[in-house]
Amino acid sequence: MTAVSPVMQRLAVYVASASKKRLAPTVAEKTKQHILDTIAAMVSGARLPPGKQAISYARTRGGTKEACVVATGIVTSAENAALANGMLAHADETDDSHAPSLTHPGCGIVPAALAMAEREEASGEALIRAVALGYDVGCRLTQSLNAYEFREDGHSTHSFGPMFGAAAACAALTGLNERQVRHCLSFTAQQASGISCWMRDEEHIEKAFDFGGMPARNGVAAAAMVAHGFTGVEDALSGERSFFVAYGRKPEPAKLVAGLGEVFEVMNTNIKRWSVGSPIQAPLDALLLLLEEHKFRADDVMRLSVRVSHQGANTTNNRAMPDICMQHLCAVMVMDGTVSFKASHDEKRMRDKKVLALREKVQLSGDDELTKAMPSRQGIVEIVLRNGTTLRKHVKAVRGTAENPMTRAEVDAKAYDLIVPVFGKQRARRLCDAVWSLDSLSNVRKLRPLLKETR
Repeated sequence: MTAVSPVMQRLAVYVASASKKRLAPTVAEKTKQHILDTIAAMVSGARLPPGKQAISYARTRGGTKEACVVATGIVTSAENAALANGMLAHADETDDSHAPSLTHPGCGIVPAALAMAEREEASGEALIRAVALGYDVGCRLTQSLNAYEFREDGHSTHSFGPMFGAAAACAALTGLNERQVRHCLSFTAQQASGISCWMRDEEHIEKAFDFGGMPARNGVAAAAMVAHGFTGVEDALSGERSFFVAYGRKPEPAKLVAGLGEVFEVMNTNIKRWSVGSPIQAPLDALLLLLEEHKFRADDVMRLSVRVSHQGANTTNNRAMPDICMQHLCAVMVMDGTVSFKASHDEKRMRDKKVLALREKVQLSGDDELTKAMPSRQGIVEIVLRNGTTLRKHVKAVRGTAENPMTRAEVDAKAYDLIVPVFGKQRARRLCDAVWSLDSLSNVRKLRPLLKETR
């Protein structure tokens, strides 16, 4: 038999045994926060263009009735459900992110794990453990490739990492043994793909597929095929023509297993306070703090300058979509005193004369020091008021990041706000409470009545 590298051996053993290991209470709690945050993103995403397209497509696919498509009456194969729910989860910019790995782990891993948990009729606790495992594997994967160099070379970190994370989560839920996990990772490596031209997707539909749908579907497929009996390469991560030979300038495979069981990457994953692009989080936090401290109004503003990393400025500069347009959202924050999900997706408001007048005063620029501070997504806001006062705020730790985490109440409030417009207040409350109680759920299929469309 082909020799198996120490990295693959340790990784396969860890994945195969993860379902039997109890998580520390803090890790289990944080994992539930990310499951709820992602489910809420799926529900809200069902009414956005990428979500509508994914649902429409899923209706044409048929498939064995294994898992549901959120906010619909569709029950289909786990692969189809994972694809659709992954696209729903990244139908806009409300899902979580892991800065060091340059990934949005939740939108790829949670839909895959949820679909496989339904298929296997797994418990809520098994789902929690599988999701935590997925974050551990997926986030480490792109870090082992040097995420920033990997992106510079044109690859999509957002597709690669979550795909391996989804596969690991599903491997645990299907009970694959050590050898089967190695084969599952080989099938994942064969499917791993994604190029960063998604940045040119103006309608967010391909991006939703690249970030959420494809990784979720492919991860489910890899585990399902091996569970069915497929065999594969014993170690696709090492040796001649292996994964790490094919990808990365100077890959560091050891990072894939460093700290496994000790450092849980879900603890280092950010939940977005605002349902907008990641580079916009810090400026909105800064504006809210300035508004609370100085009580100024939109009419008082003469000039508003925003500085973020160069990448952040390029990504959000005068974009056509409201939830990724820095200038527009800064204007909305000053006018409303907050940025709701509804406001961040209101395209009509981008043409509002008062908003446009304030938006003209917003100056966005990339900053060398803030670029050096990456992956910390910092932001500096300076405002000159008509009375000559200059206000300044530098946000170094965005609310919702590992350095400044949201509370359970804050995560609950965000999720509830996203779910209510689709499911109504009563169902939204019941769904949030059900996720907080996942530990005691005997069968994940019991969530279906709370995830289905309302009539």
